[in-house]
Amino acid sequence: MLGLGPIAFAVPWILGALIVLPVLWWLLRLTPPSPRIVQFPAIRLLRDLVAREETPARTPLWLLIMRIILAALVILALAQPLLNPRAGLPGSGPIVMVVDNGWGAGRDWPARQRTMADLVDQAERGNRDLIVVATAPDAAGEKPRPSNLMRPADARRITQSLAPMPWPTDRAAVLEALRGLQVQGSAHTVWLSDGLSDAAAQPLAARLQQMGGVEILMDGADRLPNLLLPPATEGTDLVATVKRADTTLPTPVTVRAMADDGRLLARQGAAFAPGADTQEIRLALPVELRNEVVRMSIEGEQTAGATVLLDERWRRRPVGLVSGRPEGENQPLLSDLYYLERALSPFSEIRRGTVLDLMSRDLSVLILADIGALTDTEATAVETWVERGGVLVRFAGPRLAQHTDHLVPVRLRLGDRTLGGALSWSEPAKLAAFPPSSPFAGMHIPPDVLVDRQVLAEPSIDLPDKTWARLADGTPLVTAENREEGKIVLVHTTANPDWSNLALSGLFVDMLRRITALSEGVSGDMQATTFAPIEVLDGRGQLVPPPATVFPIPGNAFRPDALGPRHPPGFYGTEEARRALNLTSLVTRIEPLRRLPAGVAQGTYAARGEVDLKPWLLGMAMALAIADLFVAMVLRGLLGNFRFGRGRRRAAVTAAAVLLAAGTVAAWPGGARAAGDDFALKASGETYLAYVVTGDRTLDDTTKAGLEGLSEVLNRRTAVETAGAMAVDPEQDELAFFPLLYWAISPSQPDLSDAARVKLNMFLRNGGTILFDTRDRQFGAGSALTGGGPGSQRLRQLVDGLDVPALAPVPPEHVLTKAFYLLQDFPGRYSGGDVWVEAQEGRHNDGVSSVIIGAADWAGAWAVDESGRPRNAVVPGGERQREMAYRFGVNLVMYALTGNYKADQVHVPAILERLGQ
Repeated sequence: MLGLGPIAFAVPWILGALIVLPVLWWLLRLTPPSPRIVQFPAIRLLRDLVAREETPARTPLWLLIMRIILAALVILALAQPLLNPRAGLPGSGPIVMVVDNGWGAGRDWPARQRTMADLVDQAERGNRDLIVVATAPDAAGEKPRPSNLMRPADARRITQSLAPMPWPTDRAAVLEALRGLQVQGSAHTVWLSDGLSDAAAQPLAARLQQMGGVEILMDGADRLPNLLLPPATEGTDLVATVKRADTTLPTPVTVRAMADDGRLLARQGAAFAPGADTQEIRLALPVELRNEVVRMSIEGEQTAGATVLLDERWRRRPVGLVSGRPEGENQPLLSDLYYLERALSPFSEIRRGTVLDLMSRDLSVLILADIGALTDTEATAVETWVERGGVLVRFAGPRLAQHTDHLVPVRLRLGDRTLGGALSWSEPAKLAAFPPSSPFAGMHIPPDVLVDRQVLAEPSIDLPDKTWARLADGTPLVTAENREEGKIVLVHTTANPDWSNLALSGLFVDMLRRITALSEGVSGDMQATTFAPIEVLDGRGQLVPPPATVFPIPGNAFRPDALGPRHPPGFYGTEEARRALNLTSLVTRIEPLRRLPAGVAQGTYAARGEVDLKPWLLGMAMALAIADLFVAMVLRGLLGNFRFGRGRRRAAVTAAAVLLAAGTVAAWPGGARAAGDDFALKASGETYLAYVVTGDRTLDDTTKAGLEGLSEVLNRRTAVETAGAMAVDPEQDELAFFPLLYWAISPSQPDLSDAARVKLNMFLRNGGTILFDTRDRQFGAGSALTGGGPGSQRLRQLVDGLDVPALAPVPPEHVLTKAFYLLQDFPGRYSGGDVWVEAQEGRHNDGVSSVIIGAADWAGAWAVDESGRPRNAVVPGGERQREMAYRFGVNLVMYALTGNYKADQVHVPAILERLGQ
């Protein structure tokens, strides 16, 4: 090494090449640049041709100087100059490098790499061998041990391949391995420490001191690694806890929350007070963003200890809500979903939609409020979801009391128990104390919570074991059953105040909180026998695919102490149900490295001032070479030949136009979509009387003619303006455009698909009304669905899977009897038989029954031909009966469109009398 003040040259013999610079000057000076080529211009431009200066015979002086400087820079760079070179390392034996490559070294790993490269270079200049010891176990799980004595070139390859690991160091194993290490001469040890202490730190330093001189390098107090502990949840906030090693400085710290795709969702900073080693940082996030957080980290630190992965345990559990009745936007206090949403929103994410829509998303709890029957597709999807770990909660109501499916924990009696009924009590019942085995055990029961109506469970041997809550008379109020990994819970009363005031109490909120807490988050096999690795953290705190050395974790061993080389921190399980394993669940405390043995030198990585000037000189030489190339091209006139011709521009424009036209043609909507848009535009543009097509052409033609005739009557007699009849196919068409569907039952009509049943259930739940006409005069004995005619028999098959409410004959004061005309009976083509409507429907759907069933063949009585004459005879009343059939049709349409306004008007005299007017 040749030293010249603050600069030294590691390869000084290359400086001898500087003597060739005068020769290079002489050669470049005599070599002229290439002559310029001037193209002969057109004849008409000859007069404008100006004589130019001739090409010089020698290279310009400034260009000559630039090229000489370029050559000198290359020669100096190859001599490898060093600024502020370090003196040779002490000792006569090998150099021992002890490298902390655990999680704490990841914060500033490049500084450690530069230091290792400097040490290898110094060993190479001093012709000394090296021993390299990494203190963290390797990826294969092997304990750390010192390498063999090696030359600097081999040591350089090893140090370049070292990387920080996402688990702690094992200095105790290093100490044990160094006890038997024998070296020739006096070794010099450099310990590249992470600055953190443990039980083996002092004994390790003492052992290294026995081998020779020891120098320990570490980061300054403001650069020591910090720990980010798994956050706590408080309401909708995430509370992160940061711990530091050195407590002397008021160090600022910032925590970031990120989504799975790397988006920054939140960022919050704070500052450690002097002397404090713990700082809490609160991140306030909306529910939607909080559930997207999969990773939290300390800004500016790239370590596994500064990174926390979040799974479903830290998310607000998503709860799906589905009601069998309209949501009551105009009367929210009568809606089931109003009370459920108010009770669940403080601690859960609320999602609404159809059953199948909710099943297609991540969901923890599904709540069905008064849904009596599910389609086969819905029932299969819900049952599969429950068996995989979901929690299904059902609330009773008129529909569930009328008919139910197998997705209930206990067998139910048909009908319900109410005050004044056959299975009634004399006064509302109170709740009994919760059993000790119930999830509600220990909760306070307010004395004013009363239940006056419920659905009853059939007695069975296992009924007590399935009962979570009882009334004072011992009848079950909440029952539950395990289904594989999930649960089905049934609340035997309504979710609104119809049957009890439970929904108005704080007990309702606490019970829902306990039930929601039973779920594991998003459904999935969280009790799997093994958790396979999905993504793991590397030593820089980045998620990477798991290498071959990572093994699955047994289900019974998924604990923080499982963390190590075989199970690094990361995500395990499945993509649908991930479980996070974090380093800071195991490492919760850190301390700075202090109280070292006397005589041990200490330093920092930033204090090692040796700087290699070779990269800088080569960079300057490259910049001059690029400048020289540019100057040569200018002198030769080459830059003037690069022009874009008009033909190329025209070709580019043509190609772009072709691509745009091709994209437009490819994106043009298909015929099916156009047909759907036409249907929607037609149905939403005007008011139509809709009927369900049956496939029986004669019956469909009669139904269409009947609704056309009724439309003419409505337009003449009322303010309703209808555009006629419109055919609807539940299998394909959207039903939301129509307030009323007329469905004439045909014995030959094919069965409905599950998709059609889902559409019809949504139509009924969102305020639509269906008039089922069995066209069967024998209809009316017993129940609306138990008649003996062919139409009634086919109707029972068609409505299987539809959420039909409990039905009753139209009472004398029903709104249907006075919506426009005053009527006592409702004849059609045939007279006689009952008309059935929803029992006790008064307060929902604005007083409109979602289902009306009759057998009078009203469309046959309304049907007219092209000239407006009746198509069918009516019996036995003739034209008088036809007129009454029209009046029923007018009342029906007014009832479906306006609701219970007629029922409200009958109370006007009493209201005026009370007001004293």
